[in-house]
Amino acid sequence: MRPFHERSPLVIGAVGLAMLALVMVLAFNAGSLPLIGGGTTYTAAFSEAGGLKPDDEVRIAGVKVGKVTGVDLEGDHVRVSFQVKGAWVGAESHADIKIKTLLGAKYLSVSPLGERPLDAGQEIPISRTSAPFDVVPAFSELTRVAGQIDTVQLARAFDTLAATFQNTPAQLKRSLAGLSTLSRTIASRDAALRTLLQRTRDVSKTLADRDTELTTLLSDGNLLLREVQSRRDIIHSLLRSSAQLAVQLRGVVQDNARQLGPALAQLQQVVDTLQRNQDALDRGLGLLAPYLRVFTNTLGNGRWFDTYIQNLVTPVPASVSIRPAPPACTVPGGC
Repeated sequence: MRPFHERSPLVIGAVGLAMLALVMVLAFNAGSLPLIGGGTTYTAAFSEAGGLKPDDEVRIAGVKVGKVTGVDLEGDHVRVSFQVKGAWVGAESHADIKIKTLLGAKYLSVSPLGERPLDAGQEIPISRTSAPFDVVPAFSELTRVAGQIDTVQLARAFDTLAATFQNTPAQLKRSLAGLSTLSRTIASRDAALRTLLQRTRDVSKTLADRDTELTTLLSDGNLLLREVQSRRDIIHSLLRSSAQLAVQLRGVVQDNARQLGPALAQLQQVVDTLQRNQDALDRGLGLLAPYLRVFTNTLGNGRWFDTYIQNLVTPVPASVSIRPAPPACTVPGGC
């Protein structure tokens, strides 16, 4: 093989760029690769989406085996694409959209039925799929429909119906009168009922928007309860030991009541004395500060007392002359 310095730089650069582009394409489509990807892709036809979204879980017997990759409208039904990895899906399998949490999160449940495997890309027909009832759109639709009802006209209709059947038997007359009373009550509470339905819809929407946070909260609470359950014996032993300690302390107090009573009484007298002399104690602590400062200055230069005594030595008068000492003899043999 020829060395690189003898090859064309243009060819080497083009090959390098092509390899980089290939690596990038493989990285962005890693989920579709046969060995390291997300698994085998299947589709299922549903009458409605039922709140299912891409990236929702796919479960078989309650175990997560993949995820939803797409939810698209196809004619008069919804086409759901999903991937399954490490699990067997039969040719007679059923697919159901089920509720994951009480707040409306969904997942795709697959029942692997059949004697042969389902081919990759093959669709599960709508006859073997089902979608759940979604409570949030139901409240929204109920609010919309209830808001369009003319409660006053409804009350008048019931009044007219009661007047028309006034000569009917007593049982039917009482039933119609009750319906008329009920309609009047609903009409008088129309604004309150409308507000109630509107707020119910707002609460349902808020809970649906906070589904992830509430799911995490419930999961953390479950972990806490699980940990408390695992430590039940330790907590039980601790509470039992605490109860025994309380019994022992009560016994100690009862056995030493004669000694503890006078001791507590004397302690109370000491506390009363300190409280009566609180001003004197405060003043003593205030006067102690200058003494400690002077004492610290006295001992602050080392392991000795640093003191000064005035007029200890008598000063020399100015009229007294002091003769200098004779010079030292420097001649060998004497002076």
